[in-house]
Order: sequence, then structure tokens, then C-alpha cells
Amino acid sequence: MRASKTERILLLFAGLLLVLGASCRAPLVLIPGGALEGTTVEAPSDWSSIEDVHVIQLETNPEKPYSVNLWVVSVDQILYVHSGNSRTTWVENMEANPRVKLQAQGAIYELVASRVESQDEFDRFIEAYALKYETYPRNPVIDEVYLYRLMVPGTSISKRSL
Repeated sequence: MRASKTERILLLFAGLLLVLGASCRAPLVLIPGGALEGTTVEAPSDWSSIEDVHVIQLETNPEKPYSVNLWVVSVDQILYVHSGNSRTTWVENMEANPRVKLQAQGAIYELVASRVESQDEFDRFIEAYALKYETYPRNPVIDEVYLYRLMVPGTSISKRSL
């Protein structure tokens, strides 16, 4: 039985995605990648430049790198990534090992992820998220979502930020 024209196009497209995914170490749209490539630089003390960046690449699991494309939001000089209520592979990786790499604007930053558990902090994130992306997270309850702050290793946040 011969495949229809539509089936052949779909197979060709799927094959192309597989080839592209296999040849890229970085994530490709919705397909996760491996180790991020580029220059690792010291993280800035002021993340305001990230406000213009809509999609970043986040690498988790340093032993077997796994990278994804994500939206990022900055609130009071703290970066946040959000997975909604989905316990994705990158969330599981960060819970096992919080060391991550973030790639934006051609630079790679080594950071540490920690899960947000404060509803007040989540509410401030929601406000910034809505301003940047013109939409709201689907679930506004912190106990039901995965929100992570990304910080330079060894730094702490002020009680004002929490």
C-alpha cells in the first residue's frame, strides 16, 4: 500500500526534525537538546538586560546535559523560570541537582535553581510575567506549580525579595 501525499509530507517533516534534533546540541523549538555551547561568563549584578529576552536556553543535569527553551522573568534582580503544574524532565533534573546553565544573548551563566514556595513571591512573579508576555500563568496557586528562582551560586536573597 502506497502512502498518501499527506503521509509522505508528514514523514519527511518528521525525518527532518529528527535530523535537525540529532545535529543540534541546543534545544530546537520544543525538542530538548544537550550541553549548551558558548562562552561562560560571570553573571551580571543587574539582570535588566534579560527583560528584552523572551526565550532563553536552560541546561540542567550537568552529568548528562539536558537543555530546553523557556520563558524567563526578572523580578528585583532575580530570574525565574516556570513550568506551570507540569513536573517536566528539567524540573526533575533541578530537584536532583540545582546547578544549571542559562544561555541568553550569546552568553552562558552558571546559576543555581531553588524552588519558590512563597505565594507572595509567586504573586510578584505573576505580575512581571503578565507585563512581559501579556498573559497569565494558568494556575495562580504556588503549591500547585513549579516556579524556580535562578541565582549565582553562593548568593542569598533579601527578605524583601521573598
